[in-house]
Amino acid sequence: MLTLIGVLFALACVVGGFIMEGGNPAALFILAEYVIILGCALGTLFAMSTPRVTKRLGVAFGTMLKGDRSSKKKYVELLTMLYDLFQVTRKDGLLGLESHVEDPAKSEIFSKYPAFLADHHAMAFLCDTIRLIISSNLPAHDLEALMDADIETRHTEEHQPIGVLTKVSDALPGLGIVAAVLGIVITMAHIDGPPAEIGHKVAAALTGTFLGILLSYGVFQPIATNMELLAQNESRYYFVMKTALVAFWKMLPASVAVEFARRTIETDVRPSFSELEEACRASRG
Repeated sequence: MLTLIGVLFALACVVGGFIMEGGNPAALFILAEYVIILGCALGTLFAMSTPRVTKRLGVAFGTMLKGDRSSKKKYVELLTMLYDLFQVTRKDGLLGLESHVEDPAKSEIFSKYPAFLADHHAMAFLCDTIRLIISSNLPAHDLEALMDADIETRHTEEHQPIGVLTKVSDALPGLGIVAAVLGIVITMAHIDGPPAEIGHKVAAALTGTFLGILLSYGVFQPIATNMELLAQNESRYYFVMKTALVAFWKMLPASVAVEFARRTIETDVRPSFSELEEACRASRG
């Protein structure tokens, strides 16, 4: 939501400054120019994309509207949940985790963390990895490589729609020139008209160039950059889980495994050692 507020603020400043200089705001809202530029941009987006990537772009836009979900509270809950899972093996061994990952909705541990339980992708990543740990004797480095491949695949999927949106943004100034050239063609066809009419048509043509540049640098690129940052934060979340699972598979104590993971969290949302210790103690109690 903050991204949209920033974009709207930027657009308001551009239009407001134009009005302060004595400009007529109606001159910036020529429907034909918007139809040419936005219609062509939408067409090129569909032309360079695939149905799956277009769907992911809609998902990425929805994620952007929700804002950055990375927070200290979210990471404390993740680490505490992992701690609870790892503690199960002290009493019941690895097989004690089987009932939790086979039916997470009925798990006493996962039920304590409904936000994570509702995150189907993160839940699948965690449960599939634990199933592999239970059913195989895979070396820790191979397990880590497998999770890295999974994270890289998700990272690629998240960046494909961002790449498409960035290319559309790069094309918008050129599309603005297309709209301007069409306006000049219309102007030349009426070159024998009165000066006021010619001036109006030239202004409309220049509006096309203005819109192409403004939409590229003031709207589409900021949105694409924000989507990229959110995707990086999402990848970091999975990386934290991976670190904890690798440490756990190396037979490190639960408290040490989650400490390994804590150290990989970005510093501005990283819980302190005492905060995590207190959360784990409260969960254990």
